[in-house]
Amino acid sequence: MTTTTRPAEASGQFAIGGDLTVNRLGYGTMQLTGEGVWGDPRDPEEAVRVLRRAVELGVNFIDTADSYGPFVAELLIKKALRPYADDLVIATKAGFTRQGPGIWTPVGRPEYLRQQVELSLRHLGVERIDLLQLHRIDPAVPVADQVGELALMQREGKIRHIGLSEVSVEDVEEAGRSATIVSVQNLYNLAHRDAEPLLEYSEANGIAFIPWFPLATGKLAAEGGPLAAAAKEHGATPSQLALAWLLRRSPVMLPIPGTSTVAHLEDNVAAATVQLTDAEFDALTRGV
Repeated sequence: MTTTTRPAEASGQFAIGGDLTVNRLGYGTMQLTGEGVWGDPRDPEEAVRVLRRAVELGVNFIDTADSYGPFVAELLIKKALRPYADDLVIATKAGFTRQGPGIWTPVGRPEYLRQQVELSLRHLGVERIDLLQLHRIDPAVPVADQVGELALMQREGKIRHIGLSEVSVEDVEEAGRSATIVSVQNLYNLAHRDAEPLLEYSEANGIAFIPWFPLATGKLAAEGGPLAAAAKEHGATPSQLALAWLLRRSPVMLPIPGTSTVAHLEDNVAAATVQLTDAEFDALTRGV
């Protein structure tokens, strides 16, 4: 494992929507809030340090959502990083309402989505959102109405690109009739690969695949397991190997591991410098 001052650059690059080039190992802000993704963090200053350190380490893709807090994560990003670097891409989401810690209720009515986008513009302090992701498809509202409203705001110059979260291939194709979909964000990691068909579809169509909960390793990290063995060989941690596997799995993969401490952030970003051999990659792939 090599060491650089900006290790995230070793993860390779991907152009979201064909024109937003980012280093593939990003950072997710969900853990920068209070318990249950509700309210302020215990240590707001550490949260600011984490965001600033991420950028120092070469991270230029940050994923957040209006519902994280709500709005806490977006406001922390603004406090820590504005004025923003020219190459920094901030992706946010809309489509969940919050009634308390750990409670998430999808709402996709066009007027609600428009309100949330306007609030995210204000809370992030930007004139246009780089990537706005529909956090969940609301089953009570036609997909064309939900995505169509985002497409309208895109034409108005308030959104640059549109993505989806927790969807199927069929969902992407349906949404694609109302707007160009440039990214998807689904649960995916070494131990949970139910979204494999969506990943393959994304790769075939040049769509960014953003795996959330990327560090779950399950029994693979147990003593004697393939992840633990490979970690020892590299002088790395099992989590670093899990991220290295994701980066190797597909060129459209954009992992966004989150944390609330600088030390853990530095450990995660160092995963970008881990190079798996073909045998190691195959062993980990077969390990589940």
